This record gives sequence, C-alpha cells and structure tokens, in this order.
Amino acid sequence: MTSTVTLISMGRYVIDVHAPEPSYLQLASQLRARIQSGEIGPREALPSITYLTGETGLAVGTVRKAIGVLVDEGLAYTVPGRGTFASPRKS
Repeated sequence: MTSTVTLISMGRYVIDVHAPEPSYLQLASQLRARIQSGEIGPREALPSITYLTGETGLAVGTVRKAIGVLVDEGLAYTVPGRGTFASPRKS
C-alpha cells in the first residue's frame, strides 16, 4: 500500500496540505523567514504570484492571502502593476 503524499514541494517552498496550519500561513511563514533573514532584501521584489502558484501548486487566492498577511504585518508592500516588495527595515 502506498502512502499519501502530504507535502507540495515543487521548488524552494514546501506546503504540507494535511497540516493543521492553513496553506496560506505556511507560505507566509516561509516568505517571512526569507525577508527577516535578508535573503529577500529591503525593497527587493518578492516572488510573483504566478511564480508562487507554479512552485507551490496553491491557488492564486491562497497566494494573495499569504502576501496579504505580510503586508498587514508591515513586512511587505504592494505596488499596483509592479509587484510586492520587502519593506525597508526600521532603524
């Protein structure tokens, strides 16, 4: 008998679809870690929604919700027609 695959790992982002934590919060957590570590620097673009949906297999709405969490936390900001960027670090 084969086991059910519970992880979506198509790249650098891993989503456990059977975890109690919602998928959008898992993605937000991974993006947050990359911003806080400096892997995504201040004013640097976050991966696009198209890229993230392709990498994770998540729906566009789920990815937007994850990005919205970061915007609400002040870690990112969105420029219409340009994308989402990491917020400048506060001194």
